[in-house]
Amino acid sequence: MKPLEACRLYGFVDAAYLDGRDPAHLARALCAGGADLVQVRAKGASVNEVRRLAEAVLTVTREADVWFVLNDHWELGCELRVPCVHLGQEDFFDAGYHQASDLPGAGFRPALGLSSHAPDQFLRAETAGADYVAVGPVFPTGTKPGRAAVTLDYVRWAAAHAKVPWFAIGGIHEGNLDAVLDAGATRVCVVSAILRSADVEGATRALKARLAGG
Repeated sequence: MKPLEACRLYGFVDAAYLDGRDPAHLARALCAGGADLVQVRAKGASVNEVRRLAEAVLTVTREADVWFVLNDHWELGCELRVPCVHLGQEDFFDAGYHQASDLPGAGFRPALGLSSHAPDQFLRAETAGADYVAVGPVFPTGTKPGRAAVTLDYVRWAAAHAKVPWFAIGGIHEGNLDAVLDAGATRVCVVSAILRSADVEGATRALKARLAGG
């Protein structure tokens, strides 16, 4: 796997966007199109359901030498020995953790990604030892209903102040990608603009090319 600093495009296999499709097939399309990371997200699913989904995708990402990221489930991530687990503010700080080392587990420990929605949260995530930080939602998005967009102002702040790799996320698509890049982002997460495409591999490849050119 390439270092996080060199990663550009962060894709998702989100259970809410499967629409009956095989998650492993979607993961192959994402990897073939150039996604540098693939996150498995299944909000509201049981641990066993998440496990089955993660195992299906993990096989693909290992073959492709692409970062696998498991959303929310730290202990399952340790058990499956996934490369990375992503947690929200509520799953980490609100749960009483202050440092990445506070998370449970004495054996294998994945890398840690943390969400942030404001500069103070970003700084707190850096101090906590996050390997990367997500910045968003930049634009309104159906994946985070009810959460106000942080706007490009937060992207500009992150570009000027971040000391760890960070990814802009939230409502990003080909039509607004240039604005996100102009604000200083070099790495982006894209969910629906890829997963709602009739050609997942092609949509991934097009976004990756734009990022490489930007």
